[in-house]
Amino acid sequence: MNYAIAIDPGREKCGLILADLDNHIVIEGKVVISSSVLDLIIKWQNNYEIKLIILGNGTSSNFWYLKLIEVCKLSIKLVEESGTTFRARGRYFEISSPNFFLRFIPKQMRIPPKNLDSFAALLLLEDYLHRKFQWLGDISLKTWPE
Repeated sequence: MNYAIAIDPGREKCGLILADLDNHIVIEGKVVISSSVLDLIIKWQNNYEIKLIILGNGTSSNFWYLKLIEVCKLSIKLVEESGTTFRARGRYFEISSPNFFLRFIPKQMRIPPKNLDSFAALLLLEDYLHRKFQWLGDISLKTWPE
């Protein structure tokens, strides 16, 4: 199987997803503090055959690009990330069905959780591959020290 990591980079925290490229499935998604990003990537590399890293070209992307080249030695693709944070809200509501009562509130008026960085990372991957992925596992929006 082929796997990819997508990263929505930031100074204090980053959104990351691990995706199965063959089956178009998100295996895991996390928001982690910046000091733990490389540890999580190395953990994923040890458990999965990572073929590709997708990195958003926004905040602190140059820093992360150099770190990833140094540590991972994988193919890294810088992709346009403008608008992904805003679009992550809509993608979150597509994947995470609201509870019964929230379904009666128009989508534009629903307030999503704050940590949608992993959904921004998902959009980076989907935009790059021109394909939607399914998020089958639990959705954790907590910022992890990992």
